[in-house]
Amino acid sequence: MRTFALAAVLAVFGTAALAADPVEGIWKTRPDDNGNFGHVQIRPCGDLFCGTLIRAFDGSGKEIASDNIGKRIVWDMRAYGGGSYDDGKVWSPDRNKTYNSEMELSGNSLTVKGCVWGICRDGGAWMRVK
Repeated sequence: MRTFALAAVLAVFGTAALAADPVEGIWKTRPDDNGNFGHVQIRPCGDLFCGTLIRAFDGSGKEIASDNIGKRIVWDMRAYGGGSYDDGKVWSPDRNKTYNSEMELSGNSLTVKGCVWGICRDGGAWMRVK
């Protein structure tokens, strides 16, 4: 009986550990100061979340080459439950600034905000691509 109970507990926790967090996936950023936008892939990095720019587009939606492809855009973002992520960093390529950031997930929309030296920037809503 005791072995069965232990197996049941391990099965429940093991399944939960394998479940993807809702923030995982590919997100289309809001257009930057230059009108360009990108696709950022968010994945776990340890017990936190990180995002890498995987594609870049100009204002008309045409894919463009960018030196920023493969660069980290989001890192050290901690999940607090209920769609809230905080205590992380977001790098903004158009301004070459790194912001202390938070994200709020609601369905297929991810609101990104950040501050540096008391100056805050609303990164707007990123939309889920996949």
